[in-house]
Amino acid sequence: MKTLIDLEQPYHNVAVFVLSIIAGLVFSVVLYLLLKRVRRVYNIDNQVLRRVKAPLFLVIMVLLLGPAIDYLNLHYSWIDQTRHVFLVFFGAWLLINIVAVGRSAIMNQYDLTKEDNLEARKIFTQIRVFERVAVVIIVVVAVGLALMTFDSIRQIGLSLLTSAGIAGIIVGLAAQRLIGNILAGLQIALTQPIRIDDVVIVEGEWGKIEEIKLTYVVVNIWDKRRLVVPATYFIEKPFQNWTRTTSEILGTVFIHADYRMPVDPIREELDKILKGTSLWDGKVNVVQVTGSNKSTMEIRALVSAKDSGSAWDLRVLVREKLIAFMQKEFPEMLPKTRIEIQEEKD
Repeated sequence: MKTLIDLEQPYHNVAVFVLSIIAGLVFSVVLYLLLKRVRRVYNIDNQVLRRVKAPLFLVIMVLLLGPAIDYLNLHYSWIDQTRHVFLVFFGAWLLINIVAVGRSAIMNQYDLTKEDNLEARKIFTQIRVFERVAVVIIVVVAVGLALMTFDSIRQIGLSLLTSAGIAGIIVGLAAQRLIGNILAGLQIALTQPIRIDDVVIVEGEWGKIEEIKLTYVVVNIWDKRRLVVPATYFIEKPFQNWTRTTSEILGTVFIHADYRMPVDPIREELDKILKGTSLWDGKVNVVQVTGSNKSTMEIRALVSAKDSGSAWDLRVLVREKLIAFMQKEFPEMLPKTRIEIQEEKD
């Protein structure tokens, strides 16, 4: 094959490649400066933006080597194939990092730490799931395009991209459970029965939604254990979500007392307890007799708090204070077991 390479003028050939590299560097710097401008506008994490720099430079360098190869007429099959494979994988790397930059730009517009963070939790849940779906799609497409570069395995790459062939059907049947979890993860992102930081009761455990992956959900239980649950669980089985519509929550405290116990003093004492703590949000303060049995009556104190953590602490405080109040002021009204002894007559 005739080329424009002149072995007697090596400096000419070197100059072409050097100019291509310089052009790539200049173009990369310009694009990176534009991305830094975007970072300042959208408050993107600088660590996330730095991840774009390396793949961006490599993609531009591979692209700018094209004109140099054309100019020097170096169109050997192995050179074209290698350049195409590098371009595919560097491009996939760049796209994955661009997705991460977009996720950071969106998530930085919301504050997950504020008290009323319902909207933030909703966005976080959707963004995290869709980011993982996008990454999977990018990787599958990149592998398919890379395989299509080589004639001997082109059909494999084509089958991977079109999801066709017996192998794809077999894998699909074998991975039905995995696919079901993936679809459940997508359904969670769209319908949102749970969100990041939601307070839930799952399998009898109280905790917060810590992570929502594509196929499973991680629940941070109150004692710092982690409960890993398949995504399908939240679609197929009932569970409690205490913060589905708002972070505010009601707390209940049950006290059992003798039938002779007056209820008004308990109402007055509960009012004092709530006014003396910052855990109460000032909205709900109710005392009612909600049940009875052969020996005691059930008194329920209903209180409200700004979030589930405060509600738990408030319930513990109210229960402790009410029991102490009864022990001090009405000890004779604590639950008793009565036994009546009758003497038999001769």
